[in-house]
Amino acid sequence: MTDATTLTAHELGALIEEIFLNVGFSTTQAGALARVILAGEQDACKSHGIYRIEGCLRTLKQGKVDPQATPKLQQDASAIVRVDAKGGFANAAFELGAPVLAERAHSLGLAALVINDCTHFSALWPEVEALTDLGLAAIAMCPSYATVAPTGGTKPLLGTNPLGFGWPRKGAHPYVFDFATSVAARGEVELHRIAGKPLPEGWAMDENGTPTTDATLALEGAMLPFGGHKGSAISTMIELLAGVMIGDMTSPEALEFLGATNIAPRHGELIIAFSPEKFAEGRGGASLDRAETLFDAILGQGARLPSQRRFAARAESQANGIRLTAEEVALLERLRKDGLKAVS
Repeated sequence: MTDATTLTAHELGALIEEIFLNVGFSTTQAGALARVILAGEQDACKSHGIYRIEGCLRTLKQGKVDPQATPKLQQDASAIVRVDAKGGFANAAFELGAPVLAERAHSLGLAALVINDCTHFSALWPEVEALTDLGLAAIAMCPSYATVAPTGGTKPLLGTNPLGFGWPRKGAHPYVFDFATSVAARGEVELHRIAGKPLPEGWAMDENGTPTTDATLALEGAMLPFGGHKGSAISTMIELLAGVMIGDMTSPEALEFLGATNIAPRHGELIIAFSPEKFAEGRGGASLDRAETLFDAILGQGARLPSQRRFAARAESQANGIRLTAEEVALLERLRKDGLKAVS
């Protein structure tokens, strides 16, 4: 099948939500899942788009996520806002806690949202963008399950451990980056395996610690951190801050709990929000205006800002719809019709 289909964001979002509702997810869980998967497709981030639906359903089928979980907000007078995801996906928990996090950050200058006991599969940029839309700078991070060897090691120990950052801008898309601390996101390796394509050199090793470009062998072995010891150190920092410090699972503990890497990982998440105005108070000059000087200088050298490709894809999707291949449409229809029976 080679024909493509174009859907509006509303049509695709409704179809994704229907798939989750059909298998027993609550409206709260299904809606939050659909919104973040739709965001991936709108921005042409295929590794975090509809490809992720099967993994979510597989996680449910193996009993590792609660489809009816109702996140619980816990707050006091401090700068720490907590949401217990109650074994559900992180997305609904974030949507519950984000408004309180934003209010607290604007009031105090900075605040942190701790999400515990959640299942996580999505990119972090939708979360930091939700906060930049409210005029805040934000950092988001979480562990995963052990699939990455530390620099100098040969066995999985760290997670892909993504790190996201966003800075608000007036009249322009925010400055946003979101990347795994492994050389590539695990979803990218999965997509190479599905397509039968070799991995680039330096992405992974097999179970014997030998470098490999075979995606199947890489998934059985270990991925590598980006930037050698630098990526390894940043990944370890995320284990400490978003695992140990918030009283939740580290990547090795998550793998032990799950027993497999073909489902969504279980752990916690840490999001920190900052008010640029509060931090710049009394120093003269608006911090957002001064930031534009830096961005202009970057662009003036012919460089680009991160996420520009995503924002261009988003504009295209909003203007002309979201283009899906015949294979992708067939997958969605199979998942809508067969539900959990459609996944192994």
